Amino acid sequence: MQNRFFLFLFFFFLLCALAIAPSALANNSCSEGMVFINGGTFRMGADSDRFPEERSADNVSVSSFCIDAHEVTNAEFAKFVKETGYKTVAEIPLSKEEFPDLSEEQRLAGSLVFQPPKEDAQTVAFLGWWTWTVGANWQHPFGKDSSIKNKDNYPVVHISYKDAEAYAKWIGKSIPTEAQWEYAARGGLDGATYAWGDQYSEKRANTWQGIFPFFNTKADGYKGLAPVGSFPSNGYGLYDMTGNVWEWTSDFFEVGHDRMAHQHNPITSDRHKSFDPKKPDESVLHVIKGGSYLCAPNYCSRYRPAARESESPDTGTTHIGFRLVKNSI
Repeated sequence: MQNRFFLFLFFFFLLCALAIAPSALANNSCSEGMVFINGGTFRMGADSDRFPEERSADNVSVSSFCIDAHEVTNAEFAKFVKETGYKTVAEIPLSKEEFPDLSEEQRLAGSLVFQPPKEDAQTVAFLGWWTWTVGANWQHPFGKDSSIKNKDNYPVVHISYKDAEAYAKWIGKSIPTEAQWEYAARGGLDGATYAWGDQYSEKRANTWQGIFPFFNTKADGYKGLAPVGSFPSNGYGLYDMTGNVWEWTSDFFEVGHDRMAHQHNPITSDRHKSFDPKKPDESVLHVIKGGSYLCAPNYCSRYRPAARESESPDTGTTHIGFRLVKNSI
């Protein structure tokens, strides 16, 4: 009887080991700093009268892949620049041939910087909190007199899509598709409003508390960017899939996800179909995901896995960064 009992235990633990082994092997196939995401099927997007661009699609599936546990940091990007000599879009002046109507001063290198209104301001024009700032780039986030000293572990910002592509090629990874990004952001909670459940929490992500753009109560502990990993991870062990900085995806922007339904590893890859009715004068727009530290209940409210926005691929700002993926072997 005793021998039969030990034989039973042996086969029980053998079966458990066999069940765990594929997952363990898959995790080992991810490079350091990445997390293995087991492929699956989910409902992509969300149905809301407020955000028609999020219109959902059922039975969207993705293959297994690896994804960065956190956003690419200043230190990681600095290593890339040191080894390659790469200059970001924000560091290169606009060409006279491409922009003949601009003055030399207007063509100087720079980027868009968030500038909160003065404390005594009663009103501010829509998007008036963005200022084109000469000398602003990833090393000088708020202009030439600012720096990233002692901020190695903060997400790199002022990154255009082209910049993210260049870094991805150098490190041997790729920019995630929107489906990969959203599936990973949900952390296994298919259909939940937030990456942690259905109840908003100011302690779960770096977002804006208070009335945007006039004052931020800093209830989450940060007025601006936060170091990566400052908030709890989602169910897959990924940090800052909500808030902190918007993140690039490889998809071109279209309203809703109708084309995605019942598709495996879908991607909106036709640049000529890219269109956002909120930006009728712009074309060739990429999807950005995750919201940022500037998202507040009274403005944006896009600190959700389903949330999405469009962005020109040549644009970088103080609240756009990225993370990368690698297909699992």
